[in-house]
This record gives sequence, C-alpha cells and structure tokens, in this order.
Amino acid sequence: MKQPGGRSSGIAMTDEMRLAWLRLYRSENVGPITFRQLINRFGGAEAALAALPELAARGGRRIRIADRAAVEDEMAKAARLGARFICLGEPEYPSLLRMSDQCPPILAVMGDAAVLARPTVGIVGARNASLSGIKLTKSFAAELGKAGYAVVSGLARGIDAAAHEAALSTGTIGVFAGGLDRPYPPENKPLMRRIVDGGGCLVSEMPFGWEPRAVDFPRRNKVVAGLSLGLLVVEAAMRSGSLISARLAGEMGRLVFAVPGSPLDPRAGGTNRLLKDGAIITTEPADVIDGLRPLDARMSPPSGDVFDEPIYESASEEPAQGERDKIVETLGPTPVSIDDIVDHTGANPGAVQLVLLELDLAGRLERHSDGTVSILL
Repeated sequence: MKQPGGRSSGIAMTDEMRLAWLRLYRSENVGPITFRQLINRFGGAEAALAALPELAARGGRRIRIADRAAVEDEMAKAARLGARFICLGEPEYPSLLRMSDQCPPILAVMGDAAVLARPTVGIVGARNASLSGIKLTKSFAAELGKAGYAVVSGLARGIDAAAHEAALSTGTIGVFAGGLDRPYPPENKPLMRRIVDGGGCLVSEMPFGWEPRAVDFPRRNKVVAGLSLGLLVVEAAMRSGSLISARLAGEMGRLVFAVPGSPLDPRAGGTNRLLKDGAIITTEPADVIDGLRPLDARMSPPSGDVFDEPIYESASEEPAQGERDKIVETLGPTPVSIDDIVDHTGANPGAVQLVLLELDLAGRLERHSDGTVSILL
C-alpha cells in the first residue's frame, strides 16, 4: 500500500531549536496558527520569542513567556519516560496531520513513530458502548489492520478502547487529551503500555504534567481526525464528543463513516444523524476499505518544507498611521473574513495580519474554523 505522502527529507532540528520551538508553543496565547505566523515572520523561534512581549503589548496586554528552565525540565521528563518531541516539518511528523492549517507544531510521542507514516483510520464512539458495539468495533479494527491501516483513537472507555485493543498487533495510535504522563482514564493505563510495547505509539500536543480538562478533549479529537484518512463512528449519542470528531473530520475533507443503529437506542442517535447528514453508511469493514482506497495516494501534502517561504516579506506591512485603530474597529463579535477586513480598511494584507497577530497574542482575538475572525469583548 502506498503511504500517503511518505516521508520527506524535512528540516534538521538541533536540540536548541527544538527547545526554542517548545518554549514558543508553551507561551501564553500561542496556538498553532499563531505559532506558524510567528515562525514565518521572524524566521525562527528564538527571534519570535524575543518579539512576543512587544507584539502582545501592542495588542493590549502582557503575556507569559514560557520559562527556559521549565521547558528544559519538560524535555528531561519526556526523556525519562522514553518520549520525545517531533516538530512540524521533521520527517517523522505525520503527513496527514500536517495538511491541517491548525495542526500542532509539536507533538510529544511515546513508542514507535513509524506507525505515524502509515495510512490511518480513526475509530471513535460511545464510552458507554453496548456489547454489540464493542464486538463490531473489534471486528472493524482487526480487518482494517489486516488491510494495512493503522487505527487511531482517543483512548477513552468503550469504543475507543475496543478499537485500540483489536489493532494492537497491526498498529494503533492513541491520542491523549492531557500530557503523556497524565493518562486518562486511569483504568486504560495497561492498554496504553501494551500499545507502546506492541509497536504502536501515543501522542499529545499538551505539556507534560497537564491534567486533561473538558475543553482539551475537542483538541484531542482534532488530532484524531487530522491523523486519519477517514473517521468511523460506531455508536454516538446526540451530544457525543464523537460528533465533534466527525464534524472536524468533515471540515478537513476526510471521509466520515457511520454505523446505523436502532432508533430506540440513544447511543445510535448521533450516528443516525450523521447518516442523514451525508456520512457513508457502514455495515462491514469493506465499506471503509473501499471508500478509502482511492484516497491512499491522493491525500498527500504538498512537497517542500512547511516553512520554506515567509508569509510576510516587505517592510510595508507595518500599519500606517491610524490603520491599526481602523483595523481593530472593523472587528466585532460577529466573525468576518480577513479579505473583508483588507477590502474595508484598504490596509496592506500584511498590516492586517500583523494587527490580528497582536490581538491574538493578547487574548483578544478568536479564530474560527472557516478562517474568519472575531474580537473578544
């Protein structure tokens, strides 16, 4: 089977560069999009770190810059646990995940990262899964593994755990909502150990020591979806987190598969809704395999390094006198596109991006999945 995108030469990261990247990403209000903009604007993490205080001050507040000693301690903790950090653009960084605009710039990885280069399928579903749902999940995961796919899931109880269990011998990837040293739920610790020992791997974008919170699980779900060619939902209630995963997968252009269930079972309410909304009806593993085969070669990222060319190039990108206020005044609680801001203000696109970056670092900007932005009042 052709591996989607395979592995490119990537970038050569020194230990000092990796430390600077981790410091930048661990700094306050630096998310994936902001991180990429900072790297592209300043040419490296060290220069971006030096610029952070002034940029945030322009946006209206001071922010916390990650302490070097704290990040060195995190890296040492990772090494003691047998984990390491893989940066965006390095050969081991997952090709599929890299295709997402909001992919994490750094992943903590424990286990064999080779599984990240394989074609992958996400399997998610209810924590309080039925016995038939568990059996069906194991059958799907085992057959997908035999067909050459690695199985990705979120290490939760129920469907997630069943998917990982059935794929231990063929390759599985578990995605954490917290730090790699904070397994959740605790009863799945033995399963996590078996994943690593069996040639699979565990990944997280969160810092070591981070206890997972409710708001962290959608971020985890985004990584699950981003790692996968397609996402299979086996059982899911109407308000299930699995539906968030399915929505994110759809936004990324991935195929969404759903197993139909009885209208009388609340655990099937979400999957039946997905089917009404256009998900692929799935009753046997061949439905998933046949749907994904045409994508194995097509789901490849563009060649070249993700930071080959800077986004901003000219000195004219600094806002002219009065432009910064005009750009900020254009923003409100209703999302607007960046193109509309440029058209309305007449400002240089680079100047608009700079002001948005300043507001983002100050915690005053909200970026939406469709590329629009709004200001937090």
